[in-house]
Amino acid sequence: MANDRFDVSDKTAISMPMRNLLAILTATAIGVYAFFGIQEKLNKLQTVQTLMEADLAKAVEFSIKWPRGEMGSLPADSEQFMLIEHMAGQMDKMSTQLEEMMHNKVNIERLQQDMEEARENIEKLKDKVRQANGGH
Repeated sequence: MANDRFDVSDKTAISMPMRNLLAILTATAIGVYAFFGIQEKLNKLQTVQTLMEADLAKAVEFSIKWPRGEMGSLPADSEQFMLIEHMAGQMDKMSTQLEEMMHNKVNIERLQQDMEEARENIEKLKDKVRQANGGH
């Protein structure tokens, strides 16, 4: 057992069947291929996760700011706001006209009363003139 020493150097010759060498090389190639395949899959998943986080952050920001009106409005909303403003202006004009008409109603009623009095006075004058002319 004194000579159980095994020296290995760059000049050491190894004898092995070719089938075993091919099996080792094939196993190494499969291992390298699998490693890089797993690495690529991890990179893809990490990229997808990063993009999804960015989209989620934008969606959260949108869902908070949109109802507040901080991110603008739809064209239909803008058109509706313009129509509402236009109709509000028309309502103001109509209420002003209505108020003016209310004052006119008072004036018309006063004029009607004056006309009734004028008619009565005219009739009295006609009666006096008729009596003065002898009833004709």
